Amino acid sequence: MRVVLVVGMHPAARRRTVDALLTVSTGSVAVHHDMSGIGEGAVRCLTWDGDGTSRSSKVSLAHPCASCTLRESLIPLLVDLAAQGRHDLCVVEAWDTIEPQLISETIADQPSLHLAGVVTAVQAELAADDLRGGDELADRGLEIAEDDERSVSEVLARQVEYASVITVQGTADLERTRALLGQLNPAAAVTTADPALAELCRGRFDTDSAAGRCNPAWAQYGDRAEGRVRTLAWTRTRPLHPQRFADALERITSSALRGRGRFWLAGQDDTLLVWESYGDLMVVENAGPWLGSLPEAALDLVPQARRLSAQADWLPEIGDRRQHIAFTGIDLDVPALTALLDSCLADEAEPVPQRQSDPFTELLER
Repeated sequence: MRVVLVVGMHPAARRRTVDALLTVSTGSVAVHHDMSGIGEGAVRCLTWDGDGTSRSSKVSLAHPCASCTLRESLIPLLVDLAAQGRHDLCVVEAWDTIEPQLISETIADQPSLHLAGVVTAVQAELAADDLRGGDELADRGLEIAEDDERSVSEVLARQVEYASVITVQGTADLERTRALLGQLNPAAAVTTADPALAELCRGRFDTDSAAGRCNPAWAQYGDRAEGRVRTLAWTRTRPLHPQRFADALERITSSALRGRGRFWLAGQDDTLLVWESYGDLMVVENAGPWLGSLPEAALDLVPQARRLSAQADWLPEIGDRRQHIAFTGIDLDVPALTALLDSCLADEAEPVPQRQSDPFTELLER
């Protein structure tokens, strides 16, 4: 059975996208787990056919969480529907704040299911504000676990960047929103929710490629410009001075809606650090060693996507070490941001900073 996963934080846009897919075939069915009551342990499973027949049932879970819903309810239901042989297409409409990667990979692992596409539905007039805003999910009552501390901008960015197709609803800010989404995910088709959408969901969704595109430790980014939307891919082959870079973090983060990539700190030549920023939220993580610091025998254990990315970046003197961070925003001041980032690079004449005086050491150990 062919499966298309539809995600998105904007319910009306998401439902219109589901309806557009259902109209294509009389043998289609939609599945949705309503998690609005998950805090009270209540999850409802809704199914409806292309002809409008609908059913609703309460789901009993060992633990009321998204992963349990996936494992204990959604996947068994999809496998059962496939076994019945009555439906040639199942559209899975995910809950507002579900990120698509885990669901997609789990569906793709089932022999009886064919994951044909991952679609993210977006409301045009809400997208830019949600990508730049500082709201946490809890601020909007959208958290799906007690310890769910994710932000709205973080979830929406991950939904957009993983998809194979992005549908945009509404008329306000439509062209700007299409440009913004296209720069966040150049691999996706950006379209509207109409019956032609189904033609974009007839192949096989490649979960490995999608995961590689979304991993800033080895993803490759490029400069792009369309109207007021700009993406700066800042790449340099000198290390950053830890203190100057730390001092500039707030100004760098606030300059763009989205930032992602990897960076190299002076004094930490073996450590690849990952940069993720969503609006004013910034996350820095240790992503392991640069491949240039590994013995050749260890390279066979590295994912192929990372090896190919490192090969494209390789310089004999420094291996794959470099700065490679992409910043996407509306009215992004590219010259000013470039100058700010360049000012953080270490001068060759400067002494190498000691690790104990590196502000990132404390940040990464929190």
